[in-house]
Amino acid sequence: MYDFSQRRSIRRYKTQDVSDELLNSLLMRASQTQTMGNLQLYSVVVTRSDEIKRQLSPAHYNQPMVIQAPVVLTFCADFRRTTDWALQRNANPGYDNLLSFQNACTDTLLYCQTFCNMAEAEGLGLCFLGTTIYNSDAIIDVLQLPVLTFPVATITLGWPDEEGKVSDRLPLCAIRHDEVYHPFKAERINACYAAREALEENKRFVEENHKDNLAQVFTDVRYSAEDNLTISVALDGAMRRQGFHGLKQKQPNTDAL
Repeated sequence: MYDFSQRRSIRRYKTQDVSDELLNSLLMRASQTQTMGNLQLYSVVVTRSDEIKRQLSPAHYNQPMVIQAPVVLTFCADFRRTTDWALQRNANPGYDNLLSFQNACTDTLLYCQTFCNMAEAEGLGLCFLGTTIYNSDAIIDVLQLPVLTFPVATITLGWPDEEGKVSDRLPLCAIRHDEVYHPFKAERINACYAAREALEENKRFVEENHKDNLAQVFTDVRYSAEDNLTISVALDGAMRRQGFHGLKQKQPNTDAL
């Protein structure tokens, strides 16, 4: 049985191909994961072409594994297919809104995670690219995604050519709340983050970035407020471009006045 506690991200891959037979089997089996209303609000773009990988690479900050991996999978929130189905059946779809976007994103991430678990159990290596929503506009262009679809997650996939390392994780006390959410007091914060802050690699991380502690590295360097706002504005624009317009105000019924 696959030991999930030893899961590790893989960024270097052998030249050995991942067969379509295995890939299709994993994609189909993963589709048994949970889904909102049994609509399966996701699609996957499979990229094997070196040219398309090169076009995708800048959107993922030119991380080498995007080009080096045999397969790149872009998991997309997809209400286009459901909308087309409804229109062809004389139904009246109303999925160009924030709720539909959220539902499709949730479906997609559940499907993506199930696929990842199954792929790793088969001995494949993979790496989740969090850059997908940072540069969604560029990915939409390269993959020619239609309205009511949106890139949510990207996975590089192949047979491992490195062992990788098991990343540290916060203890259970950082995650579990009994009955209601319990605010984090100073002593609990200290208990939750002590082991992570004590890691030598994180101490070096703090020193290299000339900060006082690890939290400052995250707030000032890796995920700053300025960067978060810039990316949020771009994300909002990409959502609107793809037809997810958020809330629409219903016009008043002037006939009754």
